[in-house]
Amino acid sequence: MAAHMTDAHRRFLQVLMSHGIMEGSEARKLHRCSCEIHQVYYAHDKLDDFISTINSHLQPLFMQIRKGMSEGDGKAHYALMDLIILSENGFASSTDILNLADQLKTKKMKKKEAEQVLKVFVEDKWLSERNGEYTLHTRCIIEMEQYILSNYQDVARKCNICHSLAIQSQVCESCGTGMHLPCVRKYFRAQTEPRCPQCNDFWSCDIPGMSRIDSQSPSKTGRAEKSFILGTRCC
Repeated sequence: MAAHMTDAHRRFLQVLMSHGIMEGSEARKLHRCSCEIHQVYYAHDKLDDFISTINSHLQPLFMQIRKGMSEGDGKAHYALMDLIILSENGFASSTDILNLADQLKTKKMKKKEAEQVLKVFVEDKWLSERNGEYTLHTRCIIEMEQYILSNYQDVARKCNICHSLAIQSQVCESCGTGMHLPCVRKYFRAQTEPRCPQCNDFWSCDIPGMSRIDSQSPSKTGRAEKSFILGTRCC
């Protein structure tokens, strides 16, 4: 069972979120200050355990405080990161995100606390919100791309066209090749028939900004011929 999340832990998390990244000595000072202000047991060599407690409560939001070393001076740094939303279309509703807390066997983060975390991450441009749904902000993708690709190899993929991390994407049903929505639109605009650039099978997803028209005459393979017309709608 996860350790209790105290006000000292919440203060530490809030300050770290406001800084984005913090050098090790500053994190240790913040640890001591947070414990003293909220009269919580403090041990100078227990910072990692203290952070571990916070991480257990961040689990529903796929976030984690991670420790890394500066390549410039070798000093340790702490940052709140590891954001990814595991969904088919790259979006997740606020309800779905908050309800993930109920699936934990460990002690849950309170819904109000989770809502505040989501709000801060939108304000700091780690997440983008649209009509109650959340996805990774461009800032997060740029800064976290290599980490996400390395640690989520089973679900994270690169766009077959631009070779960048693809969160909002379409995927070939045959081979699993993925493409960003804008890349899908640009690629198929120049094609006479929508076929996967990797396996050449028919691309069954709707093409953003294009209208699909089915011909009445069957092709030589027995399938209906497909043609595409550039539409006026933009995605």
